[in-house]
Amino acid sequence: MTTTLDSVDPGVAAARMREVLGPGPVVALTGAGVSTDSGIPDYRGPGSPPRKPMTYQQFVGDAAFRRHYWARNHVGWRHVHRTRPNDGHRALADLEAAGAVSAVITQNVDTLHEAAGSRRVVDLHGRYDRVVCLGCSEVVSRASLAERLSALNPGFADGVADVEVAPDADAVLASTEGFRVADCGACGGMLKPDIVYFGENVPKPRVMEGYRLVDDASALLVAGSSLTVFSGRRYVKRAVEQGKPVVILNRGETRADGVAALTVDAGCSQVLRSLAGAYTA
Repeated sequence: MTTTLDSVDPGVAAARMREVLGPGPVVALTGAGVSTDSGIPDYRGPGSPPRKPMTYQQFVGDAAFRRHYWARNHVGWRHVHRTRPNDGHRALADLEAAGAVSAVITQNVDTLHEAAGSRRVVDLHGRYDRVVCLGCSEVVSRASLAERLSALNPGFADGVADVEVAPDADAVLASTEGFRVADCGACGGMLKPDIVYFGENVPKPRVMEGYRLVDDASALLVAGSSLTVFSGRRYVKRAVEQGKPVVILNRGETRADGVAALTVDAGCSQVLRSLAGAYTA
């Protein structure tokens, strides 16, 4: 039976989470709610505006969609590039250093877990700071592509102010007419962010690595994810099938509340910091 904690002191919540999770090692599954305190909005949290992210089919099938995406990404990625880890990211890194957390499986593409010091991170949906060619599979840094896009579109990003930035480094712009898209420098093929789009499958080796981490852990901690998409929810299902406790920390309901041992309706940063304190005290 699921126990739900709502509007409780972070220390009280952390103590109960520590009790349910046990001594570890625990594997953490994180979503956009972990990064909201770093200034990156989520897609589905309470109060989030409606968003309609581009699908893989749209990106590869329509040059106008690609132009629109790259124009917005050219503006938005610089915002994500400037963001810094928050106390929730740092707390998870501290938990790993203490041996309580074995690894982080993240649905985020912002690389903030790595920046915070987490050593074992599975970037389930890819990384915003890399670009892959769909023709020859060459991977280049997003920073190097930024230089090429700036040369092709001088002053474009500088002329855009107060944009709304989405979790995948996209930005909402009124018009992208005339933006010039860069092709692969090696083969002239189509470039795509190294991010798993809606309608695209997570690479199997990544999925299997996540399963192995759940198999080797004693419990699963979900932080900042509504678990709406199956790519993350599959790991909750795996843990439940193995009889391992699942603790969910998230603002609002999730798709797995009914199978969790404990749900905590709260923001991530303060509770995760208190949880790190509970394990290291």
